[in-house]
Amino acid sequence: MTTETNQLGEMLEKLHRFIRQRPGLEFGNYGDAASYRKELRQITRDKRDAEAMLFHVWRSQMTPELLGNAAKSAFSGRLTWNGTEWEYTVGQYWPTEYRRAACAVLAAALRVYWMHPTLSVWRSAKAELGVGVAKRWFR
Repeated sequence: MTTETNQLGEMLEKLHRFIRQRPGLEFGNYGDAASYRKELRQITRDKRDAEAMLFHVWRSQMTPELLGNAAKSAFSGRLTWNGTEWEYTVGQYWPTEYRRAACAVLAAALRVYWMHPTLSVWRSAKAELGVGVAKRWFR
């Protein structure tokens, strides 16, 4: 394995750990059980989307630089790679946004990776990740 492959593997492994963190929702912050469960469903969907994109990136021939550059521009640059760890700067509310940040970074990296003169990014995303993920992150 090359150093570049090792570095990308480390980045993705740590990003997967970041995504798998428990959101830490507090029931007391919600008016009722319905709104709490609605928020929880969204957070869980973001996790599934992030993991689907992460595993596609893992199988790709993407470079660590491409993923790092995507992190600088996606989600206002709040999720960044410092060379050893992923660092996240909270915007409003950690539980609802940290997985969305990961999705945004992975989607930005895949957009660049899938740039091809004859195929659209949308078609690639739909074929590789499914319609749901493509609609949420590649429109």
